[in-house]
Amino acid sequence: MIYRPMYVDKIMAYVDTPFVKILTGVRRCGKSTILKMIMEKLKTERNVPEKRMISCRFDSMEYEDMTAKQIYAQLKEQLSSDGKTYLFLDEVQEIKEWEKVVNSLVSDFDVDLYITGSNSRMMSSEISTYLTGRYISFRIFTLSFGEYLMFKGKYADVEEPKAELKNYVRLGGFPATHLQAYSQDEIYTIVRDIYNSTIFSDIVKRNQVRKIDQLERVVKYTFNNVGNTFSAKSIADYLKSERRSIDNETVYSYLEKLEKAYLLHRCSRYDLQGKEILKTQEKFYLADVALRYSALGYNADSVASSLENIVYLELRRRGYTVNVGKTGDGEVDFVAARQNEKVYVQVTQKIKSEKAEKREYDRLLGIHDNYPKYVLTTDEFAGGNYEGIKTVHIADFLLSSEY
Repeated sequence: MIYRPMYVDKIMAYVDTPFVKILTGVRRCGKSTILKMIMEKLKTERNVPEKRMISCRFDSMEYEDMTAKQIYAQLKEQLSSDGKTYLFLDEVQEIKEWEKVVNSLVSDFDVDLYITGSNSRMMSSEISTYLTGRYISFRIFTLSFGEYLMFKGKYADVEEPKAELKNYVRLGGFPATHLQAYSQDEIYTIVRDIYNSTIFSDIVKRNQVRKIDQLERVVKYTFNNVGNTFSAKSIADYLKSERRSIDNETVYSYLEKLEKAYLLHRCSRYDLQGKEILKTQEKFYLADVALRYSALGYNADSVASSLENIVYLELRRRGYTVNVGKTGDGEVDFVAARQNEKVYVQVTQKIKSEKAEKREYDRLLGIHDNYPKYVLTTDEFAGGNYEGIKTVHIADFLLSSEY
């Protein structure tokens, strides 16, 4: 196991508190491994004996036909009689009415409870009903650029960051793909399996989707349009032009299901003048850039939007709420807010002309406040300050906590 302090340290701060710790994220982003890391820390740093730790993986066939009541009874039997029991329930959303199991365990016994899930129903109204004020959620993402370098350093020589960024864009950050030296094709095969299992287990099977071909066409459209604003109507119109009839509501339903399975992140537009979230023409970003390439094949022309996707995920990892900023006559890629902080970010692969440079900077110069503003690029000589706007190489931005 390769330690991921970004998450483990945050979660460990809540050990032995009365809160249920809920880890959510796309399949294979590392949630189960993080649970194992917490168990290891409890043993080595808190001296918790192994007999007081119970771990269950509910996507195992062992639990396939068990009811919530049966699982509650089984777990109850295993609880320690001489001290707090630490419960680790992995992929708990596979159990119908799991919320009742969790609520009963924390209400009736001396337990410290950690659960994971790969569907946003984990954070649904049912949890609010049963666990009001008694849970803390942790969103787990695929490997950050810094984590990718750390993983790769365990089995291969690591190039300097600006060169490695090209590999990270191409290969993505699913932890399972960076445990040894896989080829690009092998990585895409692994990621394609993650994609297929998510589509068919978390979307098709769970929601009884019948028109799978229709769903996959919507997926293909969104994957092809990462970083572009579009609406459900845009997709419906495009599919109709290909003689594939589909209504707006069905498209919207598919997009919602892809979000709930954590394959997609919705990024709404924010009107910087009107100070309000706009309801139309949103952007969508992928849980990991490798999903796009595994499904559609690698295309160098898509690197610019993949870089934008990577920056979006990094801002989310750092705890920001992220929107697209709408200005009078254009857009700012990201308006990121965190408590009393705010940053504005433009992402561009290369600034190829004075006209392009003026466009990128003018959008930020038109925002008249004192929050930090950045233009992120892969230009070799990125750096410096232009009327208060910092130009930073994307690799440096991803690796620094300064920005």
